Formats: sequence, C-alpha cells, structure tokens
Amino acid sequence: MAEVGAHLTAAPVAADTPSVFEAVAQDSLMAAVKPALQHLVKVLAESNPARFGSLWRWFDEIYVLLDLLLQQHYLARCSASFSENFYSLKRIPMGEGTRQPLATAGLPKRQHWKSLLLLVLVPYLKGKLEKLVSSLREEDEYSIHPPSSSWKRFYRAFLAAYPFVNMTWEGWFLIQQLCYILGKAQHHSPLLRLAGVRLVRLTAEDIHALETKLAGATSGQAHSFTSRVQLAARKALGGIAFSLSTGLSVSVFFLQFLEWWYSSENQETIKSLTALPTPPPPVHLDHEPSSALLPKLKTVCPLCRRIRVNATALSTSGFVFCYRCIYSHVKAHQRCPVTGYATELQHLVKLYSPES
Repeated sequence: MAEVGAHLTAAPVAADTPSVFEAVAQDSLMAAVKPALQHLVKVLAESNPARFGSLWRWFDEIYVLLDLLLQQHYLARCSASFSENFYSLKRIPMGEGTRQPLATAGLPKRQHWKSLLLLVLVPYLKGKLEKLVSSLREEDEYSIHPPSSSWKRFYRAFLAAYPFVNMTWEGWFLIQQLCYILGKAQHHSPLLRLAGVRLVRLTAEDIHALETKLAGATSGQAHSFTSRVQLAARKALGGIAFSLSTGLSVSVFFLQFLEWWYSSENQETIKSLTALPTPPPPVHLDHEPSSALLPKLKTVCPLCRRIRVNATALSTSGFVFCYRCIYSHVKAHQRCPVTGYATELQHLVKLYSPES
C-alpha cells in the first residue's frame, strides 16, 4: 500500500515546466494589449479624424507590423515571444533531452519562422475573419441580393458553418489545455505543437547569458563598412523593438485596466453606479382619474363619445381624442381629461393614419 501511495503522489512533473496558470497568463497578455490599444486609437480618431482617421482605418495592419517586429526581436534575442519572456519562459525545440540550449542560442530556423508566423499571422487572420463574419451578418439582415442569388446562398452557408468551425477551434485549444493540466501533453496550445517547440522556464544560466549578450551588444564594434551598416540596421530595429517592449512592459497594467474598464460586464456595473436616480412617480391627484370617460371602442373619443375625427394624442398621458375636443378642453382646463395631468397646447400630437 505504501508503494502504491508513493506512485500516486509522485507525479512526473519537470521542474522547468511552467504551470498552466503561467502558460495561460502569457497568452492573455497580448490578447489584452490589442483591444486596449484599439480603443485608444479609436478615441484619438474620433477626437481628430483628419489626423488619426487613417491610423484607425489601418489599425490591424499597423499593429501586425509592430507585432511582427516585436516578436522577431524577442525570438532572435531570447528564444521566446514578448509575453513568454515577460513571464520568464523560453521556447526549446521538441525532442531536446535533459541538456537544453541557452535562450541566447536562438531557435533553429525552421522552428523560428514557424513560431513567428503562428504568433503573428494566426491572430491577425482570426481577427479579420471575425470582422468579415460580422459584416456579412449585417449585410444579410439588410441585403438587396435576390433570394435565389448564388452569392447569397454561399455566404449564408458560410455564416451557418462558422459557429461550428469556431467551436471546433476553441474546443481544440480547450482539450489541449486539459491534456496539459493532466500531464498528458507537453503543450498547452496547439500552436506550440505546430511550431515544433515547447515552453520551459528560464534558468539562472539563461538569465546570465541574456545579460552578457546585452552588455556585449552595446560594447561591440564593427570594422568593415558592410558590417557597420548591418550593425546599425540591427541596432535600429532592436532599439525600436526594445522601446516597444519597454513601453508595453510599463503600460501593461494600464492597458489591462482599460480592457477591464471597457468590458461589457464592467459597463453594466458602471451604469448601475453612475445611473441617474429614478424620477419619482406622479403626484396623486385629489380626485381619481376619470376612467369612466374611457369608451370601450378604441376608435371613440373619450370626450364627445363619437368616432374620432382628426385623431390627436396627448404626449403627457398617451390618450387619443378628436382634435377639436381635446384642443378646447386643454385650452380651458390645462390638464388631461382622463388622468388629470398638467397639459398645455404644445403637448398635442396630431396622428396621421394611412387612410388619411
């Protein structure tokens, strides 16, 4: 029994394997950055359309270029994406044994370019597909295509199939995460498996190598003209990527706060806290409303008891009368004849029926 208990408690979990919370947190980091930046650009575009309108129109393309630059810098320098490096993780090729390459060694070219494309291109295409589906749904509601149009049948079939495709995609990720939690998989995301890499924690040697590489890059000098140009280009791109990463690192809390602040759940809370107080109910009159005046037929005027002529409603109460009857009554008494609410002539609303 003791041996069985020992086997049950000793789970074969490697010390360098990140927990599912670390893995999911680094995924959600970049997912929270884009909506917050998008809202910021939208506010700028609405405040100054002439200057920032094009920035809003091409936001997806500009963001994917910046994301490409940022992820390329970190994959080449740290063997990790920006969010993975933020949580002290790195990527190593599949099949590596106990001896792991340092983070500064970089990934093999095949895994490097696969990782870059999957990190940048997949979210971009998924976002574009969601926008396409949203626009097609709006077009389907107000479409001018004939019912037998082949194009209309095609995109209706596409709209009908998209929820199942999206559910399959999300279910694939969920099953992969469950397998990772249970220790049946080395990846928490199918994209890592497609890239042929897995995530591990940075070691002390990795951190020391990264610091040494950064210090050597700042002090190194090039002798030939070509190498100087290449070094200057690498420094320029690295400086841009470093400034972007530093800015994101500093403002990540602010961006996540914005994303929480403008979330649908929080908006309901804000509305409930900042909503105007409910106006008090109407003051009870000394006499009860003249409900006896209301005829059984809706087409009869409550005042003259005849079929209404020139139907006119009171905006203060909603009841409908003949125009001549209600005009004379309001001019003489300044109140609704049914409810007693204070009323003026400007509250008369003429109703026009299709027959008239």
